[in-house]
Order: sequence, then C-alpha cells, then structure tokens
Amino acid sequence: MPGISLYDRLGGAKGIAQIVDDAMAAHLRNPVIKTRFENIKDIERAKQMAREFFSAGAGGSESYTGKDMITAHKGMNISEQEYMAAMDDILEALMRNQIGEDAVKDVTAILYSLKGQIIRV
Repeated sequence: MPGISLYDRLGGAKGIAQIVDDAMAAHLRNPVIKTRFENIKDIERAKQMAREFFSAGAGGSESYTGKDMITAHKGMNISEQEYMAAMDDILEALMRNQIGEDAVKDVTAILYSLKGQIIRV
C-alpha cells in the first residue's frame, strides 16, 4: 500500500501492543520456546522492548531503547528451530489481528533480515 507506513498498517501503537501481547502469549504456549520466555525475569519490560522495536522498525515515532539484536541474543545459542517457532508465533499474532497480507509480507522480510543477528550468536 503505497504511502501508508508499515506502522499504520500494523494499527499504530495500539495495534502493535496487541500484536506483541498475542505473540508473547503464543511464545509462552509454544513447546519449542516456552521455557525461554518463562525464564524472562521481567516479561513486561520484554514486551515494552518488543513494542518499541516493532514501532521503530515499522516507521513509528517511538524510539527503540533496547540492546541491538546481537547483544540482546549473545550467548543464548538460539537454534534455527527456535527462531522459526518464534517467527511462526509472530505471524500467527499478525493473522489473529487481521493484519493485511502486504504488511505480513513486510514483517516477514524484516524478521528474516534479523535472523543472522539472533541465531547462535
């Protein structure tokens, strides 16, 4: 959709917050990555960082105040299977929130572009 930012296609701040909440809930149910998310000491902070990351990356006005992807995932030894499980949960959250196909494709491209900064760093 020319002229409409990804941020707006994701529903702005409110839409992104709901997508993040739904994705985190899915991560906590997903047997492949569940324990990684259960062990997060401050899940609300993790959600805030995800909201900021999505917002900033999608063209919103919010700044991302978290660590870069390599620093945030260093030493976690995240596998390809875990990465794909998390990605599937995010895509499920987008569908659940009735995000358009063009925006889903854009998010998918962004997620794939980050893969090398997250897996086995």
